[in-house]
Amino acid sequence: MNSPALDHFLQDRRGNIALVFALSLVPIVFLAGMAMDYTSAELKKAQLDAAADAAAIAAVTPAMMAKNDAQATAAAQNLFNSKANAITGLNYSPSNLNVAVTDSGLNRTVTVSYTATSQNAFGNILHQSAWPINGTSQASSSVLPNIDFYLLLDNSPSMAIGATTADINTLVANTPDKCGFGCHESDTSPNDYYGLARRLGVTLRIDKLRQATQNLMTTAQQSMQANNNQYRVAIYTFNIGFNTIASLTSSLTTAQTKAANIDIYQVPYQNWSNDAITNYDNAMSNINSTMPNPGGGTKSIGDKPQEVLFFVTDGVEDEMVNGNRQQSLMDNGWCTTIKNRGIRIAVLYTTYLPLPTNSWYNTYIAPFQSQIGPTLQNCASPQLYFEVKTDQDISAAMQALFQKAVATARLTR
Repeated sequence: MNSPALDHFLQDRRGNIALVFALSLVPIVFLAGMAMDYTSAELKKAQLDAAADAAAIAAVTPAMMAKNDAQATAAAQNLFNSKANAITGLNYSPSNLNVAVTDSGLNRTVTVSYTATSQNAFGNILHQSAWPINGTSQASSSVLPNIDFYLLLDNSPSMAIGATTADINTLVANTPDKCGFGCHESDTSPNDYYGLARRLGVTLRIDKLRQATQNLMTTAQQSMQANNNQYRVAIYTFNIGFNTIASLTSSLTTAQTKAANIDIYQVPYQNWSNDAITNYDNAMSNINSTMPNPGGGTKSIGDKPQEVLFFVTDGVEDEMVNGNRQQSLMDNGWCTTIKNRGIRIAVLYTTYLPLPTNSWYNTYIAPFQSQIGPTLQNCASPQLYFEVKTDQDISAAMQALFQKAVATARLTR
């Protein structure tokens, strides 16, 4: 039997609240401390993740893509370390940072990985002085390749057509056979349509092509500087022969100066060489042997530039075949041969304008007029065909085709 005093003690509840509170205080403090330290660690991790993102991106900026792997690695390390060292309550050493730079052709991938610890404010209670944190970020980019551009420009007499409708009409109105071409004869001939065009102040298509080629050198220079890569240019014209305007050069200013020498090929008299003065076979054979096998366009030691044949023509072949004059569509066999070597072909078709007032055109060209464009398009590499018509801007068309060749270059390797 219990004593009354003992029963009274066991039934007394006045000190239970204090006892329960005392017993629960330890886990409450533990959980609160853990929550605060965990939140602090997560905040530091978010800051470090952002630093890792910025570091990875810093190694693949357009300017850095022109640098080597060691320089890209240093840029990423310096940026991450500067940001990490500014975070208070962080235990971090540069030895805990790993930056991996991987180059594959024209592509670069940068991976930034880090480990660190966040100092705990409640380390004694948690029995853990720091909270471990880590993270990884990755960024990739590609660089535009180095490219050698070989310009093959038609300067045969047909490129002496009036540059605009008004120019054509002026020539038609001032020639006995209603011809819109300022071509074929030198100044000693009584039928000197070239001299006539100059006296009348007529602008010819070849004049526009000359200026467009010069303007293109400025565009190429600006593009090269913006993309941190290297372009070289060679310029050739063709007619019955194959002519060097500028050999392959990295000086686009030099190429621009030499492009001023682009002019129409004048023949000495009517029916000279049977007027068969657009020899595609000779031109394509020569340019094919002139262009070496291309490379990938990377900055890797031993690699060579990619190559683009920039072909400007009105698309009508006019040459002697087996002793007979042949006026026809271009044979695309040479285009296939060149493309099979890994060389891309960009074709600018300066539209062969129908001249229904001219009997020669109606007899020899009109039958295949509608197939000139499609034939040249088949010669071109994918996405690298452009047609510029009379009254349109040849310079703008050449620049648009150039930019397309540059933009699609990385997709070919």
